[in-house]
Amino acid sequence: MNLQEKTILITGGASGIGLEAARQFERQGAKVIITGRNASKLNAVQKAYPSLITIRSDVSKPLDALALYEKVTELGGIDILYNNAGVGVPPLNLGFPDKRHLEGAIYEMEVNYFGVIRLNNLFMEMLKSRPEAAIINTTSILSIVPSILEATYSASKAALAFYTTSLRSHLAATGSPVKVFELLPPLVDTDMVADRQDKKMSPEKLVRALIEGIHKDKYTIRVGDSKAIFFLNRLAPSVTYGMVNAKKHYGSLKQT
Repeated sequence: MNLQEKTILITGGASGIGLEAARQFERQGAKVIITGRNASKLNAVQKAYPSLITIRSDVSKPLDALALYEKVTELGGIDILYNNAGVGVPPLNLGFPDKRHLEGAIYEMEVNYFGVIRLNNLFMEMLKSRPEAAIINTTSILSIVPSILEATYSASKAALAFYTTSLRSHLAATGSPVKVFELLPPLVDTDMVADRQDKKMSPEKLVRALIEGIHKDKYTIRVGDSKAIFFLNRLAPSVTYGMVNAKKHYGSLKQT
């Protein structure tokens, strides 16, 4: 798939993977629109990168999603929707009578899963009308093997992975030209995991792999450790689970 002269909407584009994707997509000759919840971050990005179009929007809120769709329509529409926005709520032990766990889980699902479906449904007819269009969904290495401390985050990304596969098959069966890509990052050096001491991939390297996969129409793009974990999990799932949940990564579980 060619990115030149495409208009791309990136959710969660004010920092991390989303901002790096915006920079690299522009270098490919694309017009880029980014969204985010944090107005000050968006303003800073707009000053640093005046060619980017910024729109404040929260993918977890239906009214924000509808307003975003209307603004993008006024701007002439998009060819690619990149569902990059994601959240991880600080973990709480499971099975305790603490309403914070349920509230955090609901929020993670709203952003990481339902928010993607919400935007895909809004923009689908627009994308179908374009000669070459695509949806990109970011799942995770934890959609392959779950994390002990990130139960709902893992579940939200696994749900998104299954949804992405089903959506791709459904669109193909109905004769739709819209391509559906899935990006499976390993642990990436972003603000979300700033306190983790594990090996992290740079956003630059991840996005380069994403663009290479898009150019080759590689619909499932596993990068770095995600590729190794995928194949190892098929051969030795219990070993892989232990690797992902090693104590050196997560320490001991404590009630908080």
